[in-house]
Amino acid sequence: MYDMAVIGAGPYGLSIAAHAAAAGMSLKVFGRAMASWRDHMPEGMYLKSEPWSSNLSDPSAAHTLRHFSEEHGFDAVHGTPLPIAAFTEYGMWFAEHAVPAVDERTVTLVAPAGDGFRVETADGERVRARTVVLAVGVMPFVQLPEQLAALPAHQVSHSSGHRDLSGFRGQDVTVLGAGQAALETATLLAEQGARPRLVARRARLNWNTPPEPLQRGVLRSLRTPHSGLGTGWTSWVWSETPWAVRKLPASTREHIARTALGPAGAWWLRERYERRVPALLGHGLRSAAAHGERVLLTLGAPDGESVVVESDHVLAATGFTPDLDRLRLLDSSLRRAVATVGGGRAPELSAGFESSCPGLFFAGLLAAPSFGPSMRFVHGATFTAHRLVAGARRRLRDRAGVRLPRPAEPAVAPHSVRER
Repeated sequence: MYDMAVIGAGPYGLSIAAHAAAAGMSLKVFGRAMASWRDHMPEGMYLKSEPWSSNLSDPSAAHTLRHFSEEHGFDAVHGTPLPIAAFTEYGMWFAEHAVPAVDERTVTLVAPAGDGFRVETADGERVRARTVVLAVGVMPFVQLPEQLAALPAHQVSHSSGHRDLSGFRGQDVTVLGAGQAALETATLLAEQGARPRLVARRARLNWNTPPEPLQRGVLRSLRTPHSGLGTGWTSWVWSETPWAVRKLPASTREHIARTALGPAGAWWLRERYERRVPALLGHGLRSAAAHGERVLLTLGAPDGESVVVESDHVLAATGFTPDLDRLRLLDSSLRRAVATVGGGRAPELSAGFESSCPGLFFAGLLAAPSFGPSMRFVHGATFTAHRLVAGARRRLRDRAGVRLPRPAEPAVAPHSVRER
C-alpha cells in the first residue's frame, strides 16, 4: 500500500508529488504531465503571470522556471510575457527531474477501502493508498451558460476545448466573456483569419497595467507591493496569506473565491485586441437557437432592448466552477460524505488541505473557497505543496502501525540567484 496517491499531474499535482517524494513517502502519481496546458490552451497564448511567480515547487527550490530557462537558453524575466508553450515545457521538465515516474493512465474511481482508499484505472488495475490527493485541475469544472445547452456540439464550445484555432478561419465566431481567456482567444481568432466579436455583460473591459519594476524605492514598494498575483495590497493579501483567508467565515470565503481578482486582460494584449476585435459590451445572453448552420443569439442590450446576433459558432470563455458533483471519479459515498463550504459544492478543508473524510486531500481550484483566489493560479502551488504534505504526514502518523521515514535532506539548489 502506498502512503499517497496523487491524482493529477499539473502544477499542483507535480508540486505535491515533489514534496512527498522528498519527505520519503511511498508515492504513486497518476496523470498526463501538464495535460491541460498541452491540450486545452490554443497555440500562441502567453502566460499572464510573471515568470518569478509561476514556479512549480520542490523543497530545495532546485527546479524553478528561472533555472529551466537558463538551462535551455531563453529569458524568463519580469515584465516580459512568456509563451505558454515554454511554461508547458518547464512543467514537463519538472516532472522528469523532481517527481517519481508519472503513470499516465486515467483514474476512473477513488473509493474508500479499509484503512485507506482504492484507486482504479481505466484498464482495470487497482492500487491501494493510505491517503489520496485530488489535484485534478480545472477541466472537470468547465462552466457553460445554460442558454447554450440546446445548441448542437459543432456550434458551441468552451474556450478550453481548443488547441488549434485555425479551423475557424473565415468563420464568424462570437466569444462570450470579459477575462483574459476571452480577450486572448478572440485576438488569436482574428489573427488567424476568423471574424470574432466579443459579447460581455460588463459595460467596460478591465485591463491590467504594466508591472512595476522589481527594484523600486521603499515608499513606492510600500504603497504598491509586489505579489505573486499582481501589484497592490489586495493582491498581496490573496497571494501571501491564504492561511488567513481560511479563518474567515464560510460565506465570506465563498464571496472572495467568486469575485476577487475578477476578469481583466493582460496589459500586453490590449493593443492587439483593440485593433482587431469588435465588442458588444453591457450585453447579457438571453437565449440561443440553431438556425440551420448558423446560431441566433438573443442579447439584452444596456437599454433593455433585445439584440439578435447571428454567428457560425459560439465560443464561451466563461470559466470554471468548483463542484464536487462534477468529480465523477470520486465514489458517490465519498462525494456525499465530504463537508462543503457554505452553500457551495467545494470541499471544506483543514489547514493541511484535508477534507472531512480522513486521508482525502484536495488541491487547486477546489481549494479556492477554503483558501482564496491564489488557488486558481500556479502561484498557489507553492503554498499548497508544503502544507498538504505536512498534513498528510500528520494523518499517517495518527494511524496505528504506520512508520514514516525521515524526510531527505534538501539538496542544494544549483543556483544561488534569487528569483525576484
